[in-house]
Amino acid sequence: MKHITVLQSEAVAALTLNRSSIVVDATFGAGGHAKLVCEQLGDEGVYIGIDADKTAFADNTLEGKKSGPTIHLVNDNFSNLSEIVSSLHIKKVNGILADLGWRTDQFTDGGKGFSFSADEPLLMTYGSPEQYTFTAYDIVNSWQEENIADVLYGYAEERMSRRIAKAIVMARKKAKITTAAALAAVVESAVPGFYKKAKIHPATKTFQALRIAVNDELGTLERFISAASSLLAPQGTLAIITFHSLEDRIVKLRFRELAQTEGFSLVTKKPIVATREELLANPRARSAKLRVIKRTET
Repeated sequence: MKHITVLQSEAVAALTLNRSSIVVDATFGAGGHAKLVCEQLGDEGVYIGIDADKTAFADNTLEGKKSGPTIHLVNDNFSNLSEIVSSLHIKKVNGILADLGWRTDQFTDGGKGFSFSADEPLLMTYGSPEQYTFTAYDIVNSWQEENIADVLYGYAEERMSRRIAKAIVMARKKAKITTAAALAAVVESAVPGFYKKAKIHPATKTFQALRIAVNDELGTLERFISAASSLLAPQGTLAIITFHSLEDRIVKLRFRELAQTEGFSLVTKKPIVATREELLANPRARSAKLRVIKRTET
């Protein structure tokens, strides 16, 4: 399935770019926003694309062009934004965009256990597993039942967290849970019948919670917002697209805090969401929310 970038034109328009803008695309992903951003930049502009997954850049067509902005593609986590920009000898930027969604092929071709039906190792790491303190395999096969339940409820508001955690511990006593498909089967066996009739797969929230824990997604987002707000030049904008309530809550509260200072103002009092036309073309856009803040101080 081909990846479709959500809120593409809305997000790039919110950056209010000009030909000489310096722009950070903090989550390169499938490059959908990148292409549109670069079309708005001239030879004097700079585009910096960041992604923790090095495979994101495998098919990029941005580099090697004779004209257009200077292109920097960086394989790193966007929480290291300050260090990345500093290493390029840049002090301030005019626009920063972060799309916290997923590339479709990360689910289908990633080989890290993100898909419920995949017979893949239970890793759920964005980057190389060797760089991580623990993986989803470690949580599922080593953590105490109570801690697993706390992760499922705290990071995904999974109301069956206790039942699922108990089922995981019981299953691993017989054999280690080594693949995504095996974990999904354990979860499915633990929940009541009515839960299996919901629109989403019964393991959706379990997988979300494990992924967030492994990648420290919420802590990473907090650090990113702090770094991004410090790097914005006067009149520079920060735009973030979220896909679940925990992310959106962090962005909303942090933006509100920044706007209470004299240096920032909210561009979006309420989040921008997908149009009906976009939802018809891409149902996955239904949970996307775009929030934007601007540095107003001169």
